[in-house]
Amino acid sequence: MASGEDAKRKVTGWLRRLAAPSQELFAEDVRRTGAGDTTPVDQVEPRQQVAVAGRLRAVVLRTDGRSPSVEAELFDGTGQVHLVWMGRRRIVGLEAGTRITARGRVAQRADGSLVIYNPTYELRP
Repeated sequence: MASGEDAKRKVTGWLRRLAAPSQELFAEDVRRTGAGDTTPVDQVEPRQQVAVAGRLRAVVLRTDGRSPSVEAELFDGTGQVHLVWMGRRRIVGLEAGTRITARGRVAQRADGSLVIYNPTYELRP
């Protein structure tokens, strides 16, 4: 009897994965493989000290009229947060697609987007 229910559970899980949006599956994967002390981006609030984990969608160098900065967009399947390292021109290992865990205090830009300035970070496998 138990093997029939196990098979039903497996089929149900398989069908759910087929029907689930890719962002939901990605978020589930990040939670499963990320550090245990991370917070989903959709639960992050300004002025909060957090650790977030996800994949970098984009990494750019900003030099427009001010000191240079490396800016990255971290996405964890639930939302996105910008990471900004001021005074840097390049950070080895940071490129689009890299998995990362970042820690720092969250700020909110005028447009409402979340940003962490000069976060500490750990590259993930």
